[in-house]
Amino acid sequence: MNDPIALFEPAWLEPQQADEFFTLLRRTIAWRQDQIHLFGRTHDLPRLQAWYGDPGTDYVYSGIAMKLEPWIPPLAELCDRLTATLGAAGGAPFNSVLCNLYRDGRDSNGWHSDDERALGPAPVVASISLGATRRFRLRPKRGPAAAIALDLPSGSLLVMRAGTQATWQHTLPKTARDVGERINLTFRRVLPAR
Repeated sequence: MNDPIALFEPAWLEPQQADEFFTLLRRTIAWRQDQIHLFGRTHDLPRLQAWYGDPGTDYVYSGIAMKLEPWIPPLAELCDRLTATLGAAGGAPFNSVLCNLYRDGRDSNGWHSDDERALGPAPVVASISLGATRRFRLRPKRGPAAAIALDLPSGSLLVMRAGTQATWQHTLPKTARDVGERINLTFRRVLPAR
């Protein structure tokens, strides 16, 4: 898939590299269980997460203030590889990454856009999948365009281009299938606070 909405490379990493990154990151990322407040109630997010980046890349979404962790070598290596692949025209250089751990098919992420003010008016989000294959969906916020479904295998890269967050939403829905753990790394560029 290579269109104005997104670029998809299903084998961006070789299978052995993807396995090695999964094993290393599963063990070394400072995973945390965050909570979200919806309709007056507090719920655990249906996934674990962590936030890494350059100093000053503080990030808040859905009322959750992410705790900034300094880059660790495997995340910095993947960020450098993305920069080499995409270059400045593709949204690089990225200065932060949101890491999500989906422990099984019950873990998910609802319909949303990554359109927080800190990401600027037309953010590029580069997503690397490691571990179990999961179904990812995109739908237009309005208009006649059809929804898109993609299976994201381990080692795949999905880049949501500039402008996509303004007009599309995406989700990683729950599944009843027996799936293993999946790590998703979404690299972003956080703008300096004004």
